[in-house]
Amino acid sequence: MNEPTDRRMAAACSLLAKEKRRYLLYQLAEDETAHIEDLVTQVAAWDDTVSTGQISSETRQQTYVSLVHNHLPRLADYDIIDYDLRSGDIVLADGFDDIKPLLEQFKQTEEKQELREQPPL
Repeated sequence: MNEPTDRRMAAACSLLAKEKRRYLLYQLAEDETAHIEDLVTQVAAWDDTVSTGQISSETRQQTYVSLVHNHLPRLADYDIIDYDLRSGDIVLADGFDDIKPLLEQFKQTEEKQELREQPPL
């Protein structure tokens, strides 16, 4: 592989290493656009493995801060998303296509893991 390809692959792996970023991108991959409050709710629920109605205000606030100060800017730096905090709108950007296959592999792996962890009926 050449150096630019190596850097892109390393960046993709680094971006997808954090669960919150993967959860955020799973949701955006389905809808292509979202509002920050909806993403905060969904990411917090997945992160705590609870329903969206069971999220505490503290968890919601921690997730919001984490997304706004860490995950959203990092994804935007790599042209994976575009976001506007004033409006709360978040959309997929052109760079998403570069990481989409790897994201899909992560999602399949996590879904299989969830099935193995569920107790038998």
